[in-house]
Amino acid sequence: MKAVLDILRGVVIGIANIIPGVSGGTMAVSMGIYDKLIGAITGLFKHFKESVKLLLPLGVGMAIGIVGFGFLLEYLLENYALGTCLTFVGLILGGLPILWMNLKKNVEKKPSRRIGAGEVISFVVLLAIGVGLPLLQGAEGAVKALNADPATMAILFVLGMIASATMVIPGVSGSMVLMVLGYYYSILGLLTDTVLCLKNLDFAGVFHNCLLLVPFGIGVILGIFLIAKIIEYLFQNFPSQTFAAIIGLIVSSPFAILYSSRGAINFSVPELVIGLVLAALGAWVTGLMGSKEEA
Repeated sequence: MKAVLDILRGVVIGIANIIPGVSGGTMAVSMGIYDKLIGAITGLFKHFKESVKLLLPLGVGMAIGIVGFGFLLEYLLENYALGTCLTFVGLILGGLPILWMNLKKNVEKKPSRRIGAGEVISFVVLLAIGVGLPLLQGAEGAVKALNADPATMAILFVLGMIASATMVIPGVSGSMVLMVLGYYYSILGLLTDTVLCLKNLDFAGVFHNCLLLVPFGIGVILGIFLIAKIIEYLFQNFPSQTFAAIIGLIVSSPFAILYSSRGAINFSVPELVIGLVLAALGAWVTGLMGSKEEA
């Protein structure tokens, strides 16, 4: 049963990772598995069996979420932008109570037993970063042509490291960073086109796409391990400030999500009502998953 639940969590994280403005790391925090996920990544070789037991179902779910939702994302954001965005806002904000409890637990370990300047500064600075990053977005919809040459492969490797690092950091959207850099639609197109090539038995197309996706994937794996080590260090040495910073990023997420999807600006009253209902449902689902993990 736990493996099935972890696959479902992985699906949510995978979907979140391909939506500009939504953070897969945030979803992991909201569902109460972030610290365990980081521990499994950093302790993969030391505690191989235990780490694989968590990472494998999450990885399967993420693959399902990324590939499956990649085909639906453009349609949903084009036709149901507000409802889609508000659903993810609810999914993200639903984890705030558990995150707040974790912050309070770590603050109470200190002699002063109260939130201090370090936590406040961490919250404000990361809130500002979370709001400011979407404002750096350039023109949407630009697709860069990707050729299977060494220079492009090197660029994709570096992009993989950057994107994966930001995927792991709660509140920072890896897909949005790719959009800022101008490669989001190109890489998403590679993923969906590879699936279509497999479906049509176009192995030449699959091979061409893999020449580009493999260096990107290697960069993703290396980036995840590197940033996970940094995050683990912060949780061990500055836990309350780290939780406060994550809360700041999470609070900024609704702005990032709605700003990144300009289609959410135009809506009717019924769409708003449905979107708010979906947001409430999303918050309930996240809270439920997080409470089960805490238990």
